[in-house]
Amino acid sequence: MKQQIDKHRGLLLLPLLILPFLALGFYALGGGKEPRQQTTAFEKGINTSLPDAQFSTTDPLDKMAIYNLKLKDSSDANHQQLDAVVGKYNFRLPDDPQTKQINEKLSAINREINTPYQVQPNFTEPLRSPVPVRPGMSTDVNRLESLIRSIQQPSDTIDPEISQLNSMMDKIMDIQHPELKKQRLQKSLPFATDSLFKAIPAIIAENQKVIEGAVVKLKILDTVRINGQLIPKGHLIFGLAAFSNQRLNLEIKNVRLGNSIIPVNLTVFDQRDAMAGINAPEVLLTEALNGGTIEAMGSISLPGFDQGLTTQLAGAGIDAAKSLFTKKLRRIKQKLKAGYPLLLRDNTIRRK
Repeated sequence: MKQQIDKHRGLLLLPLLILPFLALGFYALGGGKEPRQQTTAFEKGINTSLPDAQFSTTDPLDKMAIYNLKLKDSSDANHQQLDAVVGKYNFRLPDDPQTKQINEKLSAINREINTPYQVQPNFTEPLRSPVPVRPGMSTDVNRLESLIRSIQQPSDTIDPEISQLNSMMDKIMDIQHPELKKQRLQKSLPFATDSLFKAIPAIIAENQKVIEGAVVKLKILDTVRINGQLIPKGHLIFGLAAFSNQRLNLEIKNVRLGNSIIPVNLTVFDQRDAMAGINAPEVLLTEALNGGTIEAMGSISLPGFDQGLTTQLAGAGIDAAKSLFTKKLRRIKQKLKAGYPLLLRDNTIRRK
């Protein structure tokens, strides 16, 4: 019984022994202390202390270096655009070892060119032994020169990918500028021999009796293009008649198309003999008959009459009638039948 009582007393006193140690440990770990207030002192006025400059070793140091940097950036952008186009149209750029070797040689040349020139000091250098030439150096130089000449000379072989790109660019230009396509087609398709000397078929439109200066009506039998204007089949054109050496020549300088007057230069050929002008065999016979009639009229006289005033007036009237009749006789006439075949030549077409 007494042992139990001692045990209970020991348990009651045990917290009193442990509590001081716990308090010391809590204090040692920072417990019970107030937090420190950080006070920042602000200085009044302008801050005169500035940071030091920091220079980057990769930045250009002079004006030429800045130009080279800009050129490099633009070339990188061009390469990126080319790569984008190649990737978009699924083109494959072959790895040519010859091209790679040429690029390496050109890079070496550029490095040698861009190496700054060093000014030699003004003193006599001691004599040195000549540098021995490497045996393969001349071979490399000759190979580099041959590669440069091969680059400068045009190649006979055409790259299919380049031709495909060129055709695609031509199609884009044709869509944007249709007039360029029209001009290119006109240049690429010259006149053939048949089209160069081909004439326009036509006929006499109606029966006519033609005299000097009369208007002759013609009808074309095919659709033609003259001075850039399309003239339909069956269109009527008109020419001015003029006689020369048993030929009836027609002068055609204008063609009416709707409300437009188209300037032309057409020569009429007879389809039967392929000569300029229309065959007019009646001209010679008409001239002979008219000449005989005029001579007969000139030989008419009135003998046996007194040369009085009345006689003179009658003679003047007879002379006037003879003159009028003579003018009518001198008018040469030619009959033209409807449907007579003709050919019209466009003189504006250049023929070599």
